[in-house]
Amino acid sequence: MPQPILELSGLTKRYGAVEALTGFDLAVAAGETLAICGDNGAGKSTVIRIVSGAQPPSAGEIRIKGRPVRFASPADALSQGIATIYQDLALAPRMAIYQNVFMGSEILKPTPVPGLRVLDKQAMREAARGFLARLRVEIADMDKPVEALSGGQRQAVAIARALRWKADIVIMDEPTAALGVRETRKVIDLIHEIKAQGITVILISHNMRDVVAVADRAVILKGGRKVEDIPVSGLTPKSLAGMIMRDDAEIAADRENQALPLGGRRGE
Repeated sequence: MPQPILELSGLTKRYGAVEALTGFDLAVAAGETLAICGDNGAGKSTVIRIVSGAQPPSAGEIRIKGRPVRFASPADALSQGIATIYQDLALAPRMAIYQNVFMGSEILKPTPVPGLRVLDKQAMREAARGFLARLRVEIADMDKPVEALSGGQRQAVAIARALRWKADIVIMDEPTAALGVRETRKVIDLIHEIKAQGITVILISHNMRDVVAVADRAVILKGGRKVEDIPVSGLTPKSLAGMIMRDDAEIAADRENQALPLGGRRGE
C-alpha cells in the first residue's frame, strides 16, 4: 500500500517486570478503518495509551507519514493530528454543545479596548453547527447542554471536536458501549461518515458486530502480542470472535500449516 499515515515498529511497554506489549508492529493507511481486538488484558489499551500520547513506549518507534515522532502528552499527539475519543467521551455535560466542541481552542474576537479579546460565541455556534453537519447530524440549538443529548449525539459532539482540531487519525475506544440498538446504529453511521471524508479511524471494541459493520481490517492481540492481521471482508461476528478466543496451541498449529508447501500436510 502507499506510505502509511501511521506506523508502529517494535512497540514494547513494560510495567516493572510485566511486559504488557511486546514487539508490536502495525501500518495503517490513510482513510482506513482499523479495528484492534482482543480479550481483556490483551494489550489493546496499552497500544492506545502509547499512540494517544498518554504513555511513552519502553521501546519501539512511532512514525506519522514516514516521520518519526515522540509524544510527551496527549496534547502533543493531538497537535500531530491524532485525536482520541475515550469511552467516557471527556465531555462537560452541563456545558453547551458549542462550548464542548471548542473546549481548549476557543475563538476570540477583538474589542474596542486595545489588546483585549473576548469569546466569539456566535462564530463558535456557527462553526460547531458546521462540524456536526459534516457528520450529517442536525441539532438546531448549539446552546443545548450536552447532558440533554442522546448517546449518539454525544458521540457526534466528541467527533466534531476532533474535526475542530483537524485530526487525521481518530481513535475511538468502545464507542458503542452501554448504547442501545438505535444509538449504536447512529454511531456506526458516524464512523462511516468520517471514513468517507478520508479520516483514518482506529476502533477499539469488544463488539464484533460493530467491527464487522465498519472496519476494513482487524488486528487481534493476545497476551501483548499481535496474533492476527486480517481483512474484515467476508468475516462474521462469530468467526472473528472465534479467532480472539483461540488458544496458543491452535494459533501455533495455524502458523505451522501456513508455512507448509502448497498441498502439504503436517507429518508428511
